[in-house]
Amino acid sequence: METQEPIFYDGSPSNPFGITPFGFYDSDSEFQADAPRAAEFVARKLGWPVVEVELIDKQIYACFEEAITTYGNQVNQFNAREHMMTLQGLSTATSATQRNIVGSVIPQVIKLATDYGVEAQSGGDVEVKRGYISASAFTQSYDIKTLWADVSESGKKLEIRRIYHFMPPAVARYYDPFATTGLGLTNLMAEFGFDGYSPPVTFVMMPAYEDLLRIQAIEINDMIRKSQYGFEVSNNIIRFSPVFKESKMVYFDYMVVDDKQANTFQSGSNVASDLSNVPYTNINYTNTNDMSRLWIFRYTLALAKELLGIIRSKFENIPYPDGQIRLDGEILRREAIAEKEGLIKELRETLEETGMQAQMKKQMENSENMQKMFKNVPTLIYIG
Repeated sequence: METQEPIFYDGSPSNPFGITPFGFYDSDSEFQADAPRAAEFVARKLGWPVVEVELIDKQIYACFEEAITTYGNQVNQFNAREHMMTLQGLSTATSATQRNIVGSVIPQVIKLATDYGVEAQSGGDVEVKRGYISASAFTQSYDIKTLWADVSESGKKLEIRRIYHFMPPAVARYYDPFATTGLGLTNLMAEFGFDGYSPPVTFVMMPAYEDLLRIQAIEINDMIRKSQYGFEVSNNIIRFSPVFKESKMVYFDYMVVDDKQANTFQSGSNVASDLSNVPYTNINYTNTNDMSRLWIFRYTLALAKELLGIIRSKFENIPYPDGQIRLDGEILRREAIAEKEGLIKELRETLEETGMQAQMKKQMENSENMQKMFKNVPTLIYIG
């Protein structure tokens, strides 16, 4: 004959091993020891043995398991927020649960800086390649895609970074008498009588600012009196100015757009990317301290009270010969919901207060207060 399970707490909780819903902590010796105590604590807080409690040990163990998991989930969520930049890129096979995270965010910052370096042309991890166009005389426009991308990059999209098409530098024409206006260097040599020597410049000694002014004069002269070197890039078409008078090679630096996008993702799929796969697992109950366990016991009681309220609300009124008994199911449920919210709020506030930012702020305040105290300490004067 099959034995019917009791429907009331009988004061003899069994071993929790194998009868919890998920079995997260069944193998933990501390969990096995505390689960019956938690059941006794919950039953007594709910009125047993004065009144019967419509819960059995299996149900209380389910609440106990959920309370531990909820506590660990809140702690893990806080740690994930606190250390997300450090955890990103970590192998998912390495558990971060209940471990001190001492890593730095510098690797992530360097990675971001590398991407900025690519755009600022000051480094980065994307190869800058060099191509060229065979420019023809009296031809102004050229198709980069047809002339280079289709031939050398299998038709991939290019991002032009620099085109080597500009006026020769002014310093290269420093001694060109036709490069600027005013008193040229040749005339200056003739006035001093040095034009018969070669090179006459050996007789000239001028301050450095004169060189800068002369170079600036050459550049302004080029800008005002000569056709400016320039180009426009639109829809793969480069248009040069001025029009070439002879055939020449025009070089340019470029990146392949696919190469930039390839560096967006870290190689390997078993790396932490976000909250969904950060390597946090259920906490080890044995490693929790007394403060943590007190919160877990209180949350277990709130869960059990809510469950008992659900059970009692199924039969709101129970008749008997002289009247009826009104059960307190809805009252228990409302109380349990409020207690759960209060406990979660309390835990989150505690976690925030113990976070790195809050602790650093406290240390700064302590340091300032110590300095104020030391200012009131008299300085001794020694006479020797």
